[in-house]
Formats: sequence, C-alpha cells, structure tokens
Amino acid sequence: PVPLMRLASVLTPLNDHHLALAAQCGVEEITVRYPGPELAPLRQTKAQIERHGLKLGIIEGYLPIEKLKLGKDDGTDMAAMKRLLQHMHEAKIPLLCYNFMAGTDWVRTKLDAKERGGALVTAFDLKEAEKAMSLSATANQIGSETITAETLWTNLERMLTELLPVAEKYGVTMVMHPDDPPLAEFAGKARIMNSVEKFERLMRISASKHNAICFCQGTFAAMGVDIPATIRRFGSHIRYVHFRDVLGRAEAFAETFHDNGPTDMVAAMRAYRDIGFSGPMRPDHVP
Repeated sequence: PVPLMRLASVLTPLNDHHLALAAQCGVEEITVRYPGPELAPLRQTKAQIERHGLKLGIIEGYLPIEKLKLGKDDGTDMAAMKRLLQHMHEAKIPLLCYNFMAGTDWVRTKLDAKERGGALVTAFDLKEAEKAMSLSATANQIGSETITAETLWTNLERMLTELLPVAEKYGVTMVMHPDDPPLAEFAGKARIMNSVEKFERLMRISASKHNAICFCQGTFAAMGVDIPATIRRFGSHIRYVHFRDVLGRAEAFAETFHDNGPTDMVAAMRAYRDIGFSGPMRPDHVP
C-alpha cells in the first residue's frame, strides 16, 4: 500500500476562522509553538483544534533550550524540556521539532522580496546580515559571544543523552531542524546542523527511533544537495517534513512558490513515497 503523508500547517494567529479554513483545505495536523510550562493551555489549544476535526500533532519553535545549546544551563532548561515531554505525552502529541542554532533562530534580511506576480517572499543575504550586525555592534559597543562547533556537538550530545530516554518513556519523537541558513557560522557562533554528513553524525549519537530528522527541503536545497537523493539517503530517519523551496544558496537565497523553484517537487514526493514516509508534511514559509 502507498503510505499516506499528512498535510500539516502552522496557523497565525491560531483561531477558529483559520482552523475552519485549514480543515476546508485538507489540513489534518496543526503545529503549535512552545505552549509554556503549564499543561492547561496546551489542553485548551488541543481541544480547540479538535473541535474542527483536526489533530494537534507537533510542537515546534521557541523552546526553552537556549542555555542547553550554550552549555550554561543551571538545570532549569532541562527541567522545562522534560516537563514539556511529559505534557506532550499527556496530551498525546507525538512530535517535538527543535533546532540547535545558538543565539538565533532562522534568519532573513528581507521580508518583501518579489516573487511571481509581485508576491512577497522572505530572502537572506549574508553580506546584508553582516553589515547590519556590524552596525549594531558598533552602536552598542559590544562583542558577540562565540561558540565552537565541537562545543556545540558536546552540548548537543549531553542534551540528547539526558532527554532521549525521557522522550522514549513518553512516546515523543524529537526531530532536528537544520540550521537556516545552513552556514558554517553566523553572528560569531559556529553552526553544526548544516550538511547531510552532520545529520548522519546526529543519527549516530543515538540509534533510538525517537532521535530523528525534520527534513526542511528549503534549507537542504540551500545546501545545494540533490533533494530526492537525500530523502532516500536519510530514509526512515525522516519523521517530519517542511515542504518548501528556495532559489540560491546558503549565503544568498529567496523563498519560492512550490511550483516555481529549482527543486523537482514531484520527484521529492516520489522519494517520500519510496521511503515509506507517512508523517506530517508542512508547506512552510509560503509567499
């Protein structure tokens, strides 16, 4: 039998109007941001989503792990993450999407680049970013704290060694999102989730099925990899997909409509089918 991928989406803002539209469009699962340390708001959001016949399937973004990335946690971030995994178990939410970009999340330098028909998309240009950071540092007379790649790997392994057994206990799969943009370093800090080989190193940290990949197509496209071949290479490690595309490379790129970028999206879909992917697929960063 052909595996069935499930259409997922983030809704901004998350309200009944947008939930109704999502249900009409065939969306099955909703992704939400970190709900905070209490269980009650998560239960309320879950109930609201389910009233529209949809499922709360993924928590992604704004997680309390910044101190864990930097190796400066006093125990509060680790405790917050373990509490989140327990709450996800209680609310029956199976996927937790995280990243390991220290000091920033995903970055863009332009929010109104032009796509087809004048549609507005986000774009990134490293030269513009460096210029802005230089001006900011000059204005504030402050330096940027640095961190090396090997320190990040040490911190990541330490975090996963403690969190993955908890994720296994509670039936939650942790999926790593690549660095966006996938540069070797940014803002003085190294980046480590920026190539196919680095993701294979991540998978070697633990053979647990709860240690998995969020395959963000746009970010892997910015790495310059063959998307269908990479999907097949990662295979069952892919548990969540951000189905999007970009034109350009890591140092300078812009988002595209799904039918107007360089990636053969149909070939990508065939690759997901071939590896038996049946998880949620989110068409994200759309114009």
